[in-house]
Formats: sequence, structure tokens, C-alpha cells
Amino acid sequence: MSDRGRRDGPLGRESESRADRALSPVVGKALELGIVVLFIALLTTTFYGDVVPDYRTAAAAEVGERALVGAAESVESSVPSRTARIDRRVAVSLPATIRGDPYRVRAVPAANGSAAELVLDHPDDGVGGRVTLSFPARGANVSGTWRSVSESWVVVRGDGGHVAVTLSNGTPAANDGATAGRVEASAARRPSAHGGQP
Repeated sequence: MSDRGRRDGPLGRESESRADRALSPVVGKALELGIVVLFIALLTTTFYGDVVPDYRTAAAAEVGERALVGAAESVESSVPSRTARIDRRVAVSLPATIRGDPYRVRAVPAANGSAAELVLDHPDDGVGGRVTLSFPARGANVSGTWRSVSESWVVVRGDGGHVAVTLSNGTPAANDGATAGRVEASAARRPSAHGGQP
């Protein structure tokens, strides 16, 4: 065997050992950087894959519940306890979106001894709700649907014996019907609740 290409002397080992020493810090820093990137990726995946969406849904459900209770209070307070004849329109303030999505509130009329209800329908299954309406002793027929993207009104009409409560959207003029009634604003128009968008 030929020893021409081999360096067994102190000079050969020294150059190999210098190359190893020069490479060690680079490899060490690359490993540290890789571990940091992996840690950040793991945290990001955990938060945005599980923690943040759950929080957003919980916050949106809370906003939806508050909006539904406020809407029910507006509907209930729009029906007076003692009036022979009534023709009234009351503006209702609803958040334009919940968790960044429009939604609707629909009336479920009383049936088989149950009371009328308002139901919040939202594209996200974790957001929604149902609340029972309570009217004066004479009761009221409730119908209609509100869409959150337009102005919402409670239209109350009665002739002394029967009261009809309708949830409607649009401007007061669009809800005017045949008679000119009273228009009341119950709150400032449409705060956006992204409670949505926490």
C-alpha cells in the first residue's frame, strides 16, 4: 500500500481537528435554531388550532346570548299592558355580526300551551340560543324574522282584543303599512359585535 496520500504526522491530524472545531459551532447553532423554530410552530399550531377558536366561539356565544336577551326585552316592552288600539314600531338594536358572520333572530309562535320564543340562528353551531317571551295577560301573536345585516323593527298592531307582533327588517317607511303609526328608537343603531372576533 502506498502512503503517499496519507498524512499520519502531527500536521495531518491538526488540520482535521481544526476543520471539526470550525464546523461544531455552525452545527450547534443550526440545531438551536431548529429547536426554536419547532417550538414556535408547536405553540402556533396549539393556539390557532385549538385554544383561540374555542375562545372565539365562547365569546361569540356570550355576545349572541346578550343580543338575544336584549332583543326579547325590546319585543316584550313594545307591547303595552292596557291599550284598546295600538299601532307601534320600535327600533331594535342588534349587533351587525357575531364572530364576523351575519345571523338571524326568528320568532317561534306559541303553540299547544307553550309561550312564544325568539331563536338566534348563526352559521357557527356553537353560537345560538332560545329565549321565551313574556307578554301581558292578553297575550300576543308573534311572527317574523330579523336579519342582522339590516335595520330591525318590532311592529305591534292591535284592535283591542288581538295583538300582532311582527319582527321586520328595513326602514320605518317600508314597515308603515296602511296606517301611520308611532315610530320609536330603542337604542343607537348597530354596534358591531365581533365577540365575536376576539
